Amino acid sequence: MSIPVDIADLRATLADFDSGYLLTTSSPEVKVVTVDPVAGDDGSLRVAGPGRGTLRNLAENPTVTLVFPPRERHGFTLLVDGAARADGDDVVVVPAAAVLHRPAAHADGPRPG
Repeated sequence: MSIPVDIADLRATLADFDSGYLLTTSSPEVKVVTVDPVAGDDGSLRVAGPGRGTLRNLAENPTVTLVFPPRERHGFTLLVDGAARADGDDVVVVPAAAVLHRPAAHADGPRPG
């Protein structure tokens, strides 16, 4: 089951989640780092100091995914796809799409609030 999240509502939706994971790629490597992004007034998400490997990947491929696991068993995972750029040691993500997702087998879990 997937529930689209309007990018304008992303800041409020993020309040229901703890730390997430930033996924970047460069052929053929995938880099995953734990992040606590801060939502900007312009809708962007700033990730403080994710590390050199992430910045290297972004130089080759700006496409990223942020994954925020549910706080509760069988809850919804927040997935955010977008484009990112380095800003010094930080990363700024411009979200393109977001969705709350969980498999049908987890339908007994809590509803998004």
